[in-house]
This record gives sequence, structure tokens and C-alpha cells, in this order.
Amino acid sequence: MQNTYKQEHHKGLYLLFFTEMWERFSYYGMRALIVLYMIEKLSYSTTQAGNIYGFYTGFVYLTPLLGGYIADKFLGQRKCIEIGAYLMILGLFSLTLGGNSLFLISLFLMISANGFFKSNISSVLGLLYENNPNLKDSAYTIFYMGINLGAFFSPLICGTLAVKYGYNYGFLAAGVGMLIGISIYKILEHKLLGECGLKPFTPKTEIKDIKTNEKSQTTRLWALFGLMLFTIPFWICFEQAGSSLTLFAQYSTNRNFLGYEIPTGYFQSLNPLFIITLAPLTSVLWKKLRSHGKEPSSVEKFAIALFLISVSFIVMTYAGYLSETTMVSPFWLIGAYFIMTIAELCLSPIGLSLVSKLAPKKFLSLIMGGWFLTSFVGNLLAGIWGGKFEEFSTTHLFGILALLSFISCILLVFLIPFFSRSMRSSE
Repeated sequence: MQNTYKQEHHKGLYLLFFTEMWERFSYYGMRALIVLYMIEKLSYSTTQAGNIYGFYTGFVYLTPLLGGYIADKFLGQRKCIEIGAYLMILGLFSLTLGGNSLFLISLFLMISANGFFKSNISSVLGLLYENNPNLKDSAYTIFYMGINLGAFFSPLICGTLAVKYGYNYGFLAAGVGMLIGISIYKILEHKLLGECGLKPFTPKTEIKDIKTNEKSQTTRLWALFGLMLFTIPFWICFEQAGSSLTLFAQYSTNRNFLGYEIPTGYFQSLNPLFIITLAPLTSVLWKKLRSHGKEPSSVEKFAIALFLISVSFIVMTYAGYLSETTMVSPFWLIGAYFIMTIAELCLSPIGLSLVSKLAPKKFLSLIMGGWFLTSFVGNLLAGIWGGKFEEFSTTHLFGILALLSFISCILLVFLIPFFSRSMRSSE
């Protein structure tokens, strides 16, 4: 049974898995260091660092909309993936040179890189399974594990290098990771991906696809866009990992363990570690529930995600209360990240799969970019809110986030019947 399962998956999945793993290694390695680098080396205030972090991570998720359009209209997904990787390498290597002017140029290069890369590699995966849609959810779960495998190792490696040798070495390691990733991709892409995503779809091919059940398709797409809005409060909370939660780990958490001070960046590895551990279990759980006719719909999974991320910030609200009088145990952060990870598994890979199922092929990368657009808004607001770390007590800072996500959850629960009717054919 196991061998049959492996044979059903397209071999190209594993190339995309490792390419995305190295790209996420470079991104999260840099992200784990960026706020502290701005504060400690570039002399930015926490407010300035939080705002810049928010704009950076926000625009990282805005530019895939443009990158998706360029891929769909002109270059194809594969060429855009390659361009994005080279821009990422250039940006990270520039970052190692230090200085305020190069720092901002580096951020611009990496924002542009993600625009070309992010939506297009996710789209190519969906195209690989065009004739085998039943395996899409499983394929995206495997792909998502690749994302988090890179995200797990990068803060450990880049964070350790930054502590021992300086931030520049942490950024250099991130750049080398992306160089490894694109090298493997270029060697194997033609063998494992064939013609998939190599060129844009022609209008002739797509006219037939659009005219098929056009009204139903339009209804599903509008429902998808509506559902995307509910991911914004989720990302506002989730992306505190790189700002307020990092600052909480740095300044309010007792990081001493047997005489060793745990580097702050290590906490960034908790979420991907939990993803790698829990993703297979979650997949088995959904499969078992489906066999009994009890699997939650995609919309219900989104509601579960919002509820769980609210719970994680209730945990952090209490930790914030305790931190007013003493340095708190790292187990508060560990527990919060654990709950946040379960929430993420109920939302992020499910959303990628939904977009792949519902979007017309001609506009696949563009609509995939639309999915990341909600992350742009969420990341931007997350950075702005995280920048208020010194203005608010952590009890209020985290408590408001818990309330925001809980209210969003309740609203989505009321709208489940509408979304489920509109998107039923995608389940």
C-alpha cells in the first residue's frame, strides 16, 4: 500500500519540495534575525524596526500578485521561479555587506524575489496534479512540510552563526541555502517537470476552460475571495512570531538552560518543527474523519484555525501578565507556538489547495498571488502592531490579538452555510 501511494505522486513534487525548502531556509533564516539586527546594529528603535519588518513581510506577500500576472501573461511560472531565486541570492549577499543604504536595497531585492517565486512555485505544483485532483490536498501537505523543514533549520543555523560570528554570517548562510536550492532545481527541472509551467497558457486553451460552467465557477471564486478576507486577522496574529513574540523571547523570557543561554532565534524553529511533526498526523486525522463522513469542510477548518490562534494568544496574554513581575518560562512560548501550528495546518495548506482547485488555469498564478495578498495585509498590520511592543503592556498587546481572532472566528461560523454552498464542488 505504501509503495502504491508513493508511485501515485508526481516525481516533480519532490523537486518542488526541496526547492521550496531551500527558499524558505533563506527567507526564515533572514527573518529570524532582521528585527534584532535593525535594533542592535542599525540603531533603529523597536517601533521603527517593527514597522519596517511589517512593511517588508507585507510586501513579500503583495508582490506575488504582480509575479503571478507576469507568469500567466508573459513568462510562464518556471522562468519566474528562476528569476526570483537569483534576486533572492543577490539580496541576501548584499545584506551581508552591512550598512543602512545596502540594507534597504537588499530588502527591495528580496521583496521582488518573493514576487517572482512564491505564487509560481505553488501554481506549478497544482498544474502537476491537474489530471489527479484527488491527490492535491495530500501533495500540498507534503509540499508544506518542505516549507517548514527549511524554516526549522534556518533559525538554528543562521541564528547560531549570528550569535557566534555576527549577523553577516547568518545572512550569508541564508544566501548559500538559496544558491543550493536553485542549483538543484536547474539540474533536474526538465527531467522531473517536463513542460509543466514552462510557458503561459494560450487564450485558445483557456477559452474552453472558462466557458465550462462559467456561472458556477464565478460563484466559487467570489466565495473564495470572501473567505480570503478571514485569513487577514489570522496572519496579523500569526506573524507576531517575527516581531512582538521575538521581542518577548528576547526581553521577557528566561532563556537560561543548564548554564546555556538559548539564542532568541531558536524560538523561530518551534513552529516549523511542530509542522513537520504534526502535518502527517493531521493528514491521517482528516483521512480518518473523511472515511466516517465527519471531516470538517475547508471553511470549517478556517474557523477552527481562527479559534485556535485566539487560544494561543490567550496563553500569551497570561504570560505577558506574569512577565510584568518576573522573567517567564520559555514553555509559555513553546505552548503558544504549538497551538498556533495546529491552527496553521487548518488554514494555510487548505487555502493553497482550494486556490489550485478553483482558479482557471490561465489565471492560476494571479489568483494564487491574490491568496498571498491577504498575507500582505496581515503581515503589514502585524508589523505595525508588533512595533507597539514598548507602548503597550504585553498583556494588552496579546489580549487584543486574542479578541480580534475570536471575533473573526464567531463571524465566520455564522457564514459557514453560505461559503459551504458556494464552494461545495471544491470539497
